[in-house]
Amino acid sequence: MTIQRVFLDGSLDLSEEIDEILSRLSMEPEPVSDPCVVYDLINQAQDPVGAAKSLLFITRNKGAVVRPCPGTSHYTCCDYTILHTGTFCTMDCAYCILQAYFHPPVLQYFAGIKALKQELTHVFSQNRIFRIGTGEYTDSLIWEPFTPSPRFLVNAFAAQSNSLLELKTKTVNVDSLLNLDHNRKTVLAWSVNTPEVIRLEEKGTARLEARLKAAKRCEAKGYPLAFHFDPLVLYNGCETDYARVIHDIFSYVRPESIVWISVGSFRFMPSLKPIIEKRFASSTLCYGEFILGLDNKMRYFKPLRIQLYRKLVSLIHEYAPDVRVYFCMEDPEVWEKTMGFVPGEQGALGHLLDRAAVSHCRLNPNRL
Repeated sequence: MTIQRVFLDGSLDLSEEIDEILSRLSMEPEPVSDPCVVYDLINQAQDPVGAAKSLLFITRNKGAVVRPCPGTSHYTCCDYTILHTGTFCTMDCAYCILQAYFHPPVLQYFAGIKALKQELTHVFSQNRIFRIGTGEYTDSLIWEPFTPSPRFLVNAFAAQSNSLLELKTKTVNVDSLLNLDHNRKTVLAWSVNTPEVIRLEEKGTARLEARLKAAKRCEAKGYPLAFHFDPLVLYNGCETDYARVIHDIFSYVRPESIVWISVGSFRFMPSLKPIIEKRFASSTLCYGEFILGLDNKMRYFKPLRIQLYRKLVSLIHEYAPDVRVYFCMEDPEVWEKTMGFVPGEQGALGHLLDRAAVSHCRLNPNRL
């Protein structure tokens, strides 16, 4: 985190949670009675996206705290549940959809652990399995060095039996989590890519080797793990490079420690292209063989996706025959031609992942 200014929502009461954050940042907050003060400051910057990464707004969540993943039309969804604890990110990946999703982008931390606990109590009381993640609108562990939220969540999930927490990151921020009694209810997950993509397109993120070393440390403490190859980027030599990443993963951690591995290729809303071109002038991300998908996102030409998917999925299964591999937002044809099956009707993929969660994470099988 490279925070230069901290704004505090004037409607918030000071609490131990907020005191801890300000103490760890060693900064005096600037109270604001109207969030538009923060929004206008960001919008007036020459590079609003870049400027927003150094300004933290501590506020409350004024919308739904727990919500189903919206998915995308015509593509198979995994029925994930989003836990909305903050927005935006301090790292700077060229392909990040959040650059175009938020208007303006604001790095927000949603204070209010008591309210969060009430929402989770309701989730934990339901007679079904939930796979819940905080990494949809932010990186799950950029907050670990200075907020109590990740620690609170690991402890809260440890005490129940129907929900899995997935913390997804490109950081190595795991120190405060290692000695927690997680009860295998938290999956620590890393987005992974080739060193070439990390170097060129993922500014401010941890190197691949560092991510895998962090995963190994977590495995040693009994945490279940997950890895996400998303987005795969096509370039000359990418197949060899991605094969090396797979080899490296299994040289650091054991197959039986991995709950699932997801795979997805680079896709983007057309509105993201001019942002990438302006902010990352040397990036060639948007100049591959793309077509407009059924969800109005630009996607690599399907035969190219299938070719890379086949090789990577086959190689993963060589190392880990029993690990659940799944696609993030792909259509039935891709599933059939790559995996040899289609998950089925809506909810079928979610059920497969629920079963993987039950087998790895001490969840109650009667909730399936």
